[in-house]
Amino acid sequence: MFTAVIAYLLMKKPLDELVHNRVGKVKAARVYSNIVSPPVMFSVLGLAIALKERPFWEGVAWAAVYGFLVSLLPILFVLFLLKTGRIAELHMSNTGERHLPYVVAVLCGVATFGLFTWLDGPAILRCLTIFNVVELILLGVINVFWLISIHTTGIMATMMIVGLVFGWVHSLWVLPFVISVSWVRLYLQRHTPGQVIAGLIIGVISVGSLTLVGCF
Repeated sequence: MFTAVIAYLLMKKPLDELVHNRVGKVKAARVYSNIVSPPVMFSVLGLAIALKERPFWEGVAWAAVYGFLVSLLPILFVLFLLKTGRIAELHMSNTGERHLPYVVAVLCGVATFGLFTWLDGPAILRCLTIFNVVELILLGVINVFWLISIHTTGIMATMMIVGLVFGWVHSLWVLPFVISVSWVRLYLQRHTPGQVIAGLIIGVISVGSLTLVGCF
């Protein structure tokens, strides 16, 4: 905990932290970072996987449930914390503010996996919920000691999963997003190069570990 606090204090102030700075390139980078964020990318990935496994409307329904429970519900909780003043800003650069959102997100993932297992949901989509839980637990543990980039973890994991499920040629479509998300997080000074690279590595490790137990 002490190490995390020191690292936070030594970091440069994010360019988009102050409202009056959110103009021009900084505004564009912030908007892009909010759009290509883990909740959005995993919702899109969940839809693609569900449509691969089930007929169109059934796939859409499964993806909608996944998107609501795994992506939207944790975001709504973060917005509630922001609205009530429990966190200072949406991206939670202070690692101490991330603990409770991580716990809630993990619980949402576990509940989703339980529901999908009970209702015999799409197998690969169930694997995706397992991944979400594993990734969030791993990030949550690291978060106690160090700030790590959730964005780069998420986008690299997305590229890995696309490669495993749809083929590695298709995963190349995600590569520009891996590069651009990494650059944006550095440009906004939300993370150091080490934190961005660590996020990319965790994305690879968390997905790769699940292939050992038959997922993806």
